[in-house]
Amino acid sequence: MFGQINKITVVSGKREKVLQLVMSGSDKMPGCRSYIAAKDAEHHDVIWVTEVWDSADFHTASMSIPDVKASVVRAMPMIACFETVATTIPAMST
Repeated sequence: MFGQINKITVVSGKREKVLQLVMSGSDKMPGCRSYIAAKDAEHHDVIWVTEVWDSADFHTASMSIPDVKASVVRAMPMIACFETVATTIPAMST
């Protein structure tokens, strides 16, 4: 298992559009067990993404999926900062 928590700071006023792009295609990523994007409750230009994958290889491979690549390209001009806050080893119940 592989997990990651990412903080995306967007250009002012672009959070909703970036949130849509971040979520588009997330349901079609092989090996992805959970992909949650959330708005920060206090900072209007911040999105948190929490991901759980079968392995780091699936996470890496997701960036070559055409829909994911296209969303990243469209979102990049609206992203001020992208930070991986934590890499985790998820404990999931069966």
